[in-house]
Amino acid sequence: MACHVLFDHGRAARIGLPEAVFCEGKSVEALLDLMKRFGRGSGHPVLFTRLAAEIFARMPRTVREGYDYHPLSRTAFGDRLPPRERGRVAVVSAGTADGPVAWEAARTLEYLGVRHALFEDCGVAGLWRLTERLDDINSCDALIVIAGLDAALASVLGGLTPRPVFAVPTSVGYGVAAGGHAALSSMLSSCAPGIGVMNIDNGYGAACAAARVIHALYP
Repeated sequence: MACHVLFDHGRAARIGLPEAVFCEGKSVEALLDLMKRFGRGSGHPVLFTRLAAEIFARMPRTVREGYDYHPLSRTAFGDRLPPRERGRVAVVSAGTADGPVAWEAARTLEYLGVRHALFEDCGVAGLWRLTERLDDINSCDALIVIAGLDAALASVLGGLTPRPVFAVPTSVGYGVAAGGHAALSSMLSSCAPGIGVMNIDNGYGAACAAARVIHALYP
């Protein structure tokens, strides 16, 4: 059965962000139809998010060869936006367990042509891991801060940087972490003023928010 998806190809012209495909919940047949249309050289940059490795492996080899696929982030794209010469985003994560979300953010920025730097394993249980990288982090124009458990990294870094901060709670943690709801509540009730908080595990959304900052700073 053909996939009847109506793409908003004018979105990039309106807001600077092309459309993306959220793959979870879509059938293999629907994804195959879409991926046949938007591989490398199609002229239509489309980012595929939450594309599980086992689903991507079921695509024909000729389709897979048309995509840059990253299994940890579960993202794929054929074409991407031209690289921007100015502006850089720091993606800062508390631990390597937050890697899928951190890399989803980083890969989205790569797809959008936004320069970025990834700082992993900066959790505040070992504060030196953050402070020794702080100068490099603050050299960026905007920050994406990713943490699970108690998500204290967002409040700590929010009090150490003048840059715009977009915090992403992750679903990492035991018991009362409640699939990221404890981290979300912690970020929302942060005592550091001016932090923007995204949905649980939404690295894609944080990258788009940071990209809007870069577009505004360097039109």
